[in-house]
Amino acid sequence: MTFTEFKQQQDARNTIQLNVRKYALMLCDALIENFKSRNNGKDSGYKFYIESGRKYHKLIMETGGGSRSVHAFIDQKTGDVFKAASFKAPAKGVRYNVLNIESREEMFERADWAGSYLYIR
Repeated sequence: MTFTEFKQQQDARNTIQLNVRKYALMLCDALIENFKSRNNGKDSGYKFYIESGRKYHKLIMETGGGSRSVHAFIDQKTGDVFKAASFKAPAKGVRYNVLNIESREEMFERADWAGSYLYIR
């Protein structure tokens, strides 16, 4: 492999990882908007944000009282979205993929702050 080929592969990987993060942030925004729409425009201090680890982005839901829970996990390299099994691990079974247009559109359509869209249908 030449350096040019290596650089092109690395650029492609970086683009994928940036897109995964972008869609993860968009999901956080969609979840906040869903919460507000269900509660007459009040956010009650609820926040959704990302904490990145080695393999996954954790979507964290924080209440106004400071209680935190993991809403979902998103694989940084593949864009696969998983329901949380615990604070440290995702449940088995991919629910959506943020890099796949159809899957991403369906996820954004169904996304709700309580996470019911992450259950296998």
